[in-house]
Amino acid sequence: MSDRVARRARRDRWLARIGTVLVRLLARTWRVRYVNRAKLDALRAAKRPYIHMLWHGELLPLLWAFRDTGVAILISEHGDGEIIARAAMALGYDTVRGSSSRNADRALLSLTRVLVEGGAVAVTPDGPRGPRHSFAPGALIVAQRASAPLVITRAFSSRAWKLKSWDQFEIPKPFARVTVVLSDPITVEATSARDAAAQGERYTALMQQTVPPANA
Repeated sequence: MSDRVARRARRDRWLARIGTVLVRLLARTWRVRYVNRAKLDALRAAKRPYIHMLWHGELLPLLWAFRDTGVAILISEHGDGEIIARAAMALGYDTVRGSSSRNADRALLSLTRVLVEGGAVAVTPDGPRGPRHSFAPGALIVAQRASAPLVITRAFSSRAWKLKSWDQFEIPKPFARVTVVLSDPITVEATSARDAAAQGERYTALMQQTVPPANA
């Protein structure tokens, strides 16, 4: 390992440790409530595989909301993916490395294997580089191959900082109310991976429609 690679690895380890501590301190002030969680809990109780499908910009509060559940999360090998991977593991997640643009086949195979073995995974269809709320078909292909349902998973914060990044990454402010909204489990109706991949527009619309109820 070159000195440059070693220095970067040390930097990533320290940034992940510091970031995890800061997230824990901040997140403990959040007031998190869940909408329509019962069917997800039923899947977990039955030890059935499923896929959390979430937008990249809402990743932080959702990492906290589902910490220590053993979900395997797909994290990019680009840029600061190593820092995010280490922070996610510290919060009780397994990780699968890859994206729609790098090592995609390997990543999809690894996700499918987790599901076939009865686990759960989380995928951001607009990650790792967007555009925001675009829809790469990986989650749909994996759902079709593994016969696992999708659970659209959204987070809405009463007060949040929004970074000036492609995904408008959200960091809920101290003492914010975070509402986590889950869809019913959705079966991808497709006879092939190609047919599943062609349904991206439909699922984009479903994700946009998954919002807190009017009386929330």
